[in-house]
Formats: sequence, structure tokens, C-alpha cells
Amino acid sequence: MTEIFIQATVFLCTYFGVAIFRRWSLRRKLFDIPNERSSHTQPTPRGGGFVIVAVCLVFYIIYTLFFTHTFSWGYFVGAILIAVVSWLDDLYTISFVWRFLVHAVSAFLVIQTLGEFQEVSGFSFYFENGRIFHLILLFFWIVWLTNAYNFMDGIDGIAGMQMVTAGIGWLITGKILNLPTAEFFGGVLAFSGLGFLIHNWQPAKIFMGDVGSAFLGYSFASLPILALTDDSENFGKFLFAGIVLVWLFFFDTIFTFLHRVYKRERVWQAHRSHIYQQLVIKGFSHQTVTILYGTISVLNVILLVGLILEENFSIYLYSFILLESIGLTIFLFCVKKAGIQGR
Repeated sequence: MTEIFIQATVFLCTYFGVAIFRRWSLRRKLFDIPNERSSHTQPTPRGGGFVIVAVCLVFYIIYTLFFTHTFSWGYFVGAILIAVVSWLDDLYTISFVWRFLVHAVSAFLVIQTLGEFQEVSGFSFYFENGRIFHLILLFFWIVWLTNAYNFMDGIDGIAGMQMVTAGIGWLITGKILNLPTAEFFGGVLAFSGLGFLIHNWQPAKIFMGDVGSAFLGYSFASLPILALTDDSENFGKFLFAGIVLVWLFFFDTIFTFLHRVYKRERVWQAHRSHIYQQLVIKGFSHQTVTILYGTISVLNVILLVGLILEENFSIYLYSFILLESIGLTIFLFCVKKAGIQGR
């Protein structure tokens, strides 16, 4: 009953908080103005992710400081830094170099949390014997997903939908594996996402902005590390779960990056080359594409739970992730080749 009350409170705080923030944005004329790279056509208030950041971090602080005593200063300070630089970017546009520097520092802050553990099963994060390579991979994962979530927040509902599905995935995973921090924070992210999604569903009344999307990318990338506060012997399993739960965002951005490199495009410039953007360009509605991504993400959650409950289930999960990635790529290719127009 307590859990239901807390999650309902998170939902209501986000829902009404975003509504209040939207009215403030309208008065301040804080709009996202459409340009040639936009997927929307009307000026729309942005920065609603500020409410998500505030609600999620407040509940994280209260729970981990006063109940489980698993508060991570590394994650918290990193999240604040990313939220601040992203909020400034929403308002004034900050150079990519400065944003990347903050992302790098934030990734380092949460990674250093691993130093609190004597041994991390499945991964070794000590500097001796050339194992710094593992640290580099983890650093890449956090920085990439922080930016990837931002890149994927380009149509109505898609970032909020991913927030809900991945959050629920962590809530269930945490409950099964007895990870109170991951379970609680996953639930907070899911229900906060649901409160925001109502405002952001097509046609969106407000956008999340970089302040929300970068924070969510950082948070979902950090959750495998936060789970270590409850169990320091299964990091490999936690990291795998973290990747599966945001797989479509991870895959879409990696695929698009490699495709642009292959075409010798300037990968640092803004574009509309992501798979989900191409589907919208071909005429599919924001709602249709968001539901497609959301449905596949829900299936990933179900298969992940199956893997956790049944040790020999892994082959099905690996196969599905491979097939869904290939399938989505082939689907886009066929749509572009045939000139199919969605409705």
C-alpha cells in the first residue's frame, strides 16, 4: 500500500508540476521554434523535463538517505551537473564541447562509486593489468546514453514512453532480484514518466527539453551502478539489464551514427537521420512510431523478466534483440525503397 501511495504521489507531482510549468513557459515565451530539422510545425513550450528532474531527485534523496542509506553522491552530483548544463542549453544554447565536458565529469563521478566495492563480479574495474579498458567501456556507455536519449527525444511521446517502459523494467527487476534502490527509483522514473507523457502525447502540449532527456539518459545508464548498493556481486547482470531496457534508443543511435560515418556525413551536425525520424518523414504519425517503439520495449521487459526467472532463457532474449534490430532496419529500408506513406 505504501508503494502505491508513493508512486501515485510521484505521478501527481509530475502531472500537475508539468501543467504549472507549461503555464509559466507560456508567460515567459519559452518555446521550441520549428526549423528544417524539427518534427513539429508549431512553436511549443519546452523544458518540462525540469519537473521530472526535480520530482525524481527529491524522491531519490528521501528514500536513499533516510530509508535504505544507499545514497550515491557520485550519481546525485552528476545528475545535477547534467540537469544544469542541459537547462542552460535549453535557454541559451551551450557549446557541445562544454556539454560533453560536463557529461564526462558526471560519468566519472558515478563510475568512481565502484571504488566503494572490493569486488564486482562479472566485471573488473581496477586499473591494474590493463583492465582500464572496462572502465573506458563503462564511461562510453554512460556518456553515449546521456546523449542518445537526447537525440531520441525528437517526436511526441517517444522519450516519455521509453521512460515508462524502462522504469517499469527496473521496478520489476529490482523486485525479483531484491534490489530496493533500483526497484524504488525505477518505479519513480516510470510513474513520473507517465505523468509527463499525458502532456507530451501527440499533439504535445509541452516538450521535455534537454534538461529532461539528458537527465534520463544519465539516470538509466547509472542504474546498473546504483543497483550495486544492494548487491555488489552481479554487476554484469545489472549492466545487461540496463542495456536491454533501453535497447531501441541505444541501437537507433548507434546504427544512425555508423550509417552517417559510412556516408561520410558530418556526424556532429544536427540531422533527421534516425530510424524513428525517417519513419515520421515517410508519413507515419508520431503516435504510431511511439507505439511501435513502446511495444517492442515492453516485449524486451517481458523477455528480460523471463531471462531472470529462467537461467536457460537467454538464447531467446539474444535472438529477439537481434531480430528486432534487423527487423526495424529492414522495415525502414523497405519503407524508403517503396516510398510507402504512413497514415
